[in-house]
Amino acid sequence: MADTTLRERALGDMAGLKSRHPELFTTSTVQRFKFGALIAAFVAFTGFAFVALDFSLARIFGGLHRLGEFAILMLPPNPEGRFTAFFDALVETVAIAFLGTLVAAILAFPVAFLAAKNVIPNIFVRFPVRRGLDVVRSVDTLIWALMWINVVGLGPFAGVLAIACSDFGGLGKLFSEAIEATDRRGAEGVQASGGSRLHQVRFGLLPQVLPVMASQVLYFFESNTRSATIIGIVGAGGVGIYLTELIRVLELKQVAFLILMILVTVAIIDWISTRLRLALIGREAR
Repeated sequence: MADTTLRERALGDMAGLKSRHPELFTTSTVQRFKFGALIAAFVAFTGFAFVALDFSLARIFGGLHRLGEFAILMLPPNPEGRFTAFFDALVETVAIAFLGTLVAAILAFPVAFLAAKNVIPNIFVRFPVRRGLDVVRSVDTLIWALMWINVVGLGPFAGVLAIACSDFGGLGKLFSEAIEATDRRGAEGVQASGGSRLHQVRFGLLPQVLPVMASQVLYFFESNTRSATIIGIVGAGGVGIYLTELIRVLELKQVAFLILMILVTVAIIDWISTRLRLALIGREAR
């Protein structure tokens, strides 16, 4: 009721508010220029991208019939006697995603506290940690896979290391932001009770951030199941090597069956992780 009355008063005295605080109701010339320059730069870059990348709707519509031909060749999906091999490769893909995500989360957990401003106020410690996380996550998982293949050889181990490296940077950033977003009153209460800095982190921060971190790890695991499929194409294990081989020789019915298996697996993982995330934050699934 009080908020409604205050709003009505403000609307009734709009002219007075504008006269007393003109800076809040007007936009300066500099601000207008900046906004216009931003819009112009956006339009110019969009136009440049269309031209430089040879974007053509005519080529898209002209090639749709080829897409239809491929779709017909993929039906019906059929493993053609290779179901066991496909299933083993799919299990390997999920294992790569799981272990890679787990290793990344374990490594990112302590580093995230070093990158959080409310835990490490010293910028000379926090800044290099943050920039290090930026460097690690700026390299795509596929590039990490290519590098690790040259270090440890072909196979799923390279895939695990690739996902772990890529996710280490991403999870480290998200973990540190979750730590910085925590309510300070918990840590202040522990401090007021005579707790040390370590006690503030253990009893004031961790109970708030652990559900958020667990939810983020579950999401990354779900996403990495798809990433593990891609890195398999370059020889890092999983179903990717089968996809590459079968697409190259146009065994499209087997390709369709593999894609169907991947879709079902991702859907199951998504269903499970959604319920786990809801359980972690204390909500019931609907």
